Amino acid sequence: MNENPVPVADDTPEQIKVRKEKRARLMEQGRDPYPAELPITSTIGLVRKKYTQVEAGEELADEVGIAGRVMLMRPSGKIAFVALQAGDGERLQVIFSLANVGQEALDQLKADVDLGDHIFVQGHIGASKRGELSVFAHSWAMASKAIRPLPKTFTNAEGEEMTLSEEMRVRKRHLDLITRQSARDMIRIRAAVMRSIRKTFEEREYIEIETPTLQNLHGGAAARPFTTHINAYDQDLYLRIATELYLKKAVVGGVERIYEIGKNFRNEGADSSHSPEFTAMEAYEAYGTYDTMAKLTKDIIQNAARDVFGSLVVTLADGTEYDLGGEWDEICLYDSLSEKLGEEITVDTPRERLLEIAAEHEIKVKEYAVNGKIVEDIWEELVGNLLYKPTFVRDFPEDTSPLTRYHRTKPGLTEKWDLYIRGMETATAYSELADPVVQRDRLTQQSLEAANGDPEAMQLDEDFIEAMEQGFPPAGGMGMGVDRLLMVLTGLGIRETIAFPFVKLSN
Repeated sequence: MNENPVPVADDTPEQIKVRKEKRARLMEQGRDPYPAELPITSTIGLVRKKYTQVEAGEELADEVGIAGRVMLMRPSGKIAFVALQAGDGERLQVIFSLANVGQEALDQLKADVDLGDHIFVQGHIGASKRGELSVFAHSWAMASKAIRPLPKTFTNAEGEEMTLSEEMRVRKRHLDLITRQSARDMIRIRAAVMRSIRKTFEEREYIEIETPTLQNLHGGAAARPFTTHINAYDQDLYLRIATELYLKKAVVGGVERIYEIGKNFRNEGADSSHSPEFTAMEAYEAYGTYDTMAKLTKDIIQNAARDVFGSLVVTLADGTEYDLGGEWDEICLYDSLSEKLGEEITVDTPRERLLEIAAEHEIKVKEYAVNGKIVEDIWEELVGNLLYKPTFVRDFPEDTSPLTRYHRTKPGLTEKWDLYIRGMETATAYSELADPVVQRDRLTQQSLEAANGDPEAMQLDEDFIEAMEQGFPPAGGMGMGVDRLLMVLTGLGIRETIAFPFVKLSN
């Protein structure tokens, strides 16, 4: 037995050690550093809103009890100035003077409080000699002792004062929310957009529903799924890639105007406009068409801009303005590609020629890609990425649109549009396929493509086909990424619009 064990090195940062010692001291003194309840009577925001006319040096009799996070502290002799921050970023000065709080309380403040702590303050309203609205403290208490210090600021390559790097903002969103107003604003913008979306649907008498996230088969979109396993049934399952099939079952059941907003999961690449976990909305309207859904989609986006920003001209993160008003452009996929290439491209264009065009423009084509997918890839690179104004791109090939009604006047095409805004696909809609015989044929072909190596092809879902055989009414359907909508309205990347985006583990 080793009677003299080697001491284990303590690599705890010094600031954390000091703060833990303060926490322990508070507890030894019987002062709970994490009280369950405090006599709060107002908020920082309400105080600032109510007391706008206080003159410099004036002190009122009005008393308040407020709490907030300490973001600035300037102790000096018989006085200390503290800036408290509310969750929305609004700040209020608190003045601690020897005359008002006494020597013991002032000493405890200087000894026990660090930046980042939450404290409670009881005091009266007034203004400093410089005219800053303040609370003149009579007493204070620790509301929550922060063990970790706030991050330090630094100067980035552009000479801007920053608190967190872009990567750290995503990985440590709680710090981002504490230190950056635009991060706090995004939380509130997103909530306001969600309220607007639901209001638009409610005005049109749509019903919101929830469908399963765990599914036996993946379907409703062309995408790679995530797989999981349920121990209770010893069965492999998928995280849904779309809500479409279940929503259509509800339409069969008589819910004729229906929508869902929820998480989808796609096991694909992650970049500035794609996230493996994202929020999507889908909507279906019986006896509607893709034209019906185009009007609904435009209304949703324009209403969100008006409701949240007060205008159809939104200011993007880079300071530029973007106009969502007026009539939106409409183009046809094959016609616009033909115009771009200077030669006619149709559903009958030979595969060999499509491959030649792709090679000429250095566009990679997967071996299992059907002809329509090759056309879409070429179009995306040469046309779609350049569509800056809001544009509905109409009439897609049948072989890439297995759930879409065949076009009434254009053989080989379907009644589907994609909406592009600032070169980014933002939404898609169909005149939904209602014929269960054709639907079975389409999904059977998808299964063959999956067997041929296409990991994004759908599976034949017998339960869905059976529901359609019960009678699926003519309908329009639309899907939109909520995160993409936030990107459209703000000009930010997708990771900024999601409160806690999924990120790769750091080494």
